[in-house]
Formats: sequence, C-alpha cells, structure tokens
Amino acid sequence: MVWCNLISDTFPSIQMRRQIAGTMSSSSTRRQYRLAEVALALATIRKSVAELTDKVADYCAQIKQREFRGLWVYGDDTSGYKPLGNYQDLLYKVVADRLKVKVSDLFDRAALAAVQMPAAAPLPADFAKVLVEPPKFSYSAGEPTAPKIRSAVKRDYIDREARNASLGQAGEEFVVHYERWRLISGGYERLANKVEHVAKTQGDGLGYDVLSFDTTGKHRLIEVKTTSFGKETPFFITRNEVDLSRSEVDHFHLYRLFDFRKEPHLFSFRGPVDKHCHLDPITFQAHFS
Repeated sequence: MVWCNLISDTFPSIQMRRQIAGTMSSSSTRRQYRLAEVALALATIRKSVAELTDKVADYCAQIKQREFRGLWVYGDDTSGYKPLGNYQDLLYKVVADRLKVKVSDLFDRAALAAVQMPAAAPLPADFAKVLVEPPKFSYSAGEPTAPKIRSAVKRDYIDREARNASLGQAGEEFVVHYERWRLISGGYERLANKVEHVAKTQGDGLGYDVLSFDTTGKHRLIEVKTTSFGKETPFFITRNEVDLSRSEVDHFHLYRLFDFRKEPHLFSFRGPVDKHCHLDPITFQAHFS
C-alpha cells in the first residue's frame, strides 16, 4: 500500500512529462528523457521511504518511553527500528489512541501467557558466544512537558515478566553454569567448584544471586536479571541490590541475560548500577537511554 501511494503521488508529474517528451522528434532524446523520469521517480520514492522510516522510529520512541511497553520494541540496533530520542510529542496522542483501539484482549492474553510461561535454563552449544558488549549509556532528547494521557488499559509486560519466578531462577542457574565454564576454561577448576547459587542455598535478600570468583580468587557478587526480550529492555532492581552495588564497588557485578528463551546472551557491568544506566528513583526501573 505504501509503495502504491508513493507511485500514485509521483505518476501525475511523470504523465505530464511524457506528453512533453512525445512532441520531441529525436528518439535518443526521448530515451534520455524517460531515463530522467525513472531517476526522478526513484529519488521521490527514496525520499519518501526515508521519511517513513523516521516516522516508524518516532512511533517506537513513543511506545518505548511512555506507558506502552510493547513486546516488539526492545532490541539492539539490528533487530528493528531504533527509537528516536527527539520524538514528536503530538504522535503520542495518536499512538495512545491507536493502541487503545487496536490491541485486542486476545493479544493481551497471548502476551501475558508468554511472559508468565515457566522457564528452564537452556544450555547453549558454545558459551564462548554468550557474552556481548553492554548497551551504550546515553541521554536522549525528549519532551518532558508532554501531557500525560491516561488509559484504562495498561499492559506493562516488563513488570509482568519480572514477577515470573521460574524465569528468574532459570536465568540464575544459567549464570552458574556459565561461571563454572568461564573458570574451568581458564584453568581455574578449583574456583569453579566453589561457585554457589546463593539465592537458592542461602535465600533471597543478600543483594546478589550467585557467588563466583575472578581469576585472582577475588569474590564476584553477581546479581542476575533475565528477560526473554531484547538487549535494551529495562529491568527492575531493588534498593538492597543498588545499595550493595555502591558499597561493594569492586565485587558487585550485574549480569543481564536477554533473548533468554530463544538464544541467550548476556552482558555485565561492575560497581554502582546508576553509573551504567538510568535508574528511576521511584520505581527502581533501570534503562539505558
């Protein structure tokens, strides 16, 4: 439909030029003119597609940074349109209205089932491909004075997924296996045997989930955050975990597992959480842009 509209918008000008070209006596001149027509049409389409891409990215920014946290938004730069930082606030009203009307209860039930589905720790064929670079910590230009439009329907899949205990436990078990592999592959089998899933053996509330070690033998206190969504998906963190990250600067590590049900990958950072991502002081939700 988009291509049809673009072509139909371009066609009148081409048709008019054909009438002019028809009056020319030289066939070579007419061929050159028709080539010019094609170049004009392609340039028009290319410009329109670029504008359309910006609009889609604008819509993604609205969905990501407002109340509608969709399943399709959070990913890396290659998995879809990257949300713009300087989105147009007027689009929020349109997006809010469209989502309220278009998102059906059937979709909501399917999405809820997906984030609450019991999870098991998958073992990848090659742990060496699991670790990736963390997202860049960036500031985006927005419109803080935008009106807040409230809707009776709010689908916060990130919050719902965070309450999935089986997903969190499966992520922690995955990290235990990963840490043991990391130490054994480096020739530190004795340290690998000491890796402990403390959230399971000692209980939750320590501020971290897995006790591991650096190759020097220094404690590595690992807090695990797991999602089935993409790399830049926000996550929730407790005040206790934030406090530990600030008091144990050299020991605290946050491991962020993403794409967990499909093809698990992780990135990590050390020290205070708020040095690596934006932290909401009310909800304690962390995000990267």
